Amino acid sequence: MTAAATSQLNSGPFTLPRELLGPPPEFWNPTLLMFLGSVALSAVCFCGYAFWHWPHWLVFWLNFVALYVLGTVIHDASHGSAHRNRWLNEAMGHGSALLQGFVYPVFKRVHMQHHAHVNHPENDPDHYVSTGGPLWLIAPRFFYHEVFFFKRQLWRKGRWDLLEWALSRLVVVLTFALAFHFGYTDYIMNYWLPPAFLMGFLLGLFFDYLPHRPFQSQERWYNARVYPSRLANILLLGQNYHLIHHLWPSVPWYKYQAAYWVAKPELDARNCHQTLGIWRKGEFWSFVYDALIGLHWHKPAPAVAPRESAAAPSLPQLGEEAD
Repeated sequence: MTAAATSQLNSGPFTLPRELLGPPPEFWNPTLLMFLGSVALSAVCFCGYAFWHWPHWLVFWLNFVALYVLGTVIHDASHGSAHRNRWLNEAMGHGSALLQGFVYPVFKRVHMQHHAHVNHPENDPDHYVSTGGPLWLIAPRFFYHEVFFFKRQLWRKGRWDLLEWALSRLVVVLTFALAFHFGYTDYIMNYWLPPAFLMGFLLGLFFDYLPHRPFQSQERWYNARVYPSRLANILLLGQNYHLIHHLWPSVPWYKYQAAYWVAKPELDARNCHQTLGIWRKGEFWSFVYDALIGLHWHKPAPAVAPRESAAAPSLPQLGEEAD
């Protein structure tokens, strides 16, 4: 690290402007509108299939869009940044989870463990999701979250978590039972489950695998990456700026790109990962291996990235200031 960069790091804690942090002050914020639009789209898709004789390919892809977008809603809700109203924030999380086949308290508790132990082979539940097999099977590995939730007794962290889990799973069972009774099994099996599987694959790839590979550093400045792109920012709903999210978890998804450009001088000074990384020499074939086979035998990860200067202080675990 250069003397100039070291001087910049030692000049004081780096902070983002307050307007980038926390849930937005307005009631009708982009996340709420996106949630309502996705729920409406899901309802319209069912009507299009059941009553309006829509082309089945259209029902499939519109259902996929609705489920894919809800992945960002549940993610922001788990951090309390989906809405300033706490009850509405939680309702958006539960609603997104039900449509996706997840359980909101499971997602929330497990995701907080991911933030607390990024890239730890045993304590980061997403580490297994990303590295426990081929990428084409990453979607079903998300159900490991439920195993982790009960194995680590994370339900003890919330008074109503067990009840919410039971009710959420009861809704899924009743949905399948009603679909069978009224003759809509085809809709569930062909126009909800496959889009949900595709949604899980893309979320696993772009939320978990690509941002954290090569899954080595547990230091907060180096445990994730960004790969700046205006097009990717639209298509991935900001997840190409995943390191920004890990440094400042309360930033809403639609402010990641703005936060990145504010923080870029600091990221440059610290030599943080700012490329996708898979096109480097030797990395592409590693990516191909992960895509097709993906079996790894991990050694304990170092606590600090080898290239980080000892002079560079670290962030508080969930704080909003970068020391």
